[in-house]
Amino acid sequence: METAEQTEKTEQAQPPVETIKLRIRGGEIDALKSSRYPMKKWPDFAVGDNIKVHYKIKEGDKERVQVYEGTLISIRGEGFGKSFNVRRISHEVGVERIFPYHSPSITKVEISRKGRVRRAKLFFLRHKSGKAGRIKESYEGQATLAAEKKKSRQAAAAEKAKT
Repeated sequence: METAEQTEKTEQAQPPVETIKLRIRGGEIDALKSSRYPMKKWPDFAVGDNIKVHYKIKEGDKERVQVYEGTLISIRGEGFGKSFNVRRISHEVGVERIFPYHSPSITKVEISRKGRVRRAKLFFLRHKSGKAGRIKESYEGQATLAAEKKKSRQAAAAEKAKT
């Protein structure tokens, strides 16, 4: 049987419980936020963008990071079920890969080029080859990427100046 002092100590030791809203099969539920599976926040990429996904690969007891670069052709789902499809041409053969958005294996996502498209899913690219499979570049995307690069360079210079 616990005394009042012991219960106060245990209540103070535990941090407040955070909840997040998840949509599963059309319904909303409140789930406990866990540090075991943190929700990731990547840069705002959209369908049509060329992105680089830095993905951890385990081979035996070794672990390395591999970069998968291609065109983002679809984004589906919400919450922890969210995923995105990246397509690239490798040795004249189209290769697609599905990445879970909140995967702990993804270390970094970079946007290399912003695309301008009028569709939510670009599955028609599967049947195109060569110039027909190209996507126009968004002009405001170029400005955005340039501004982000400038910020990162300034941050790196400031970090270097501190040390």
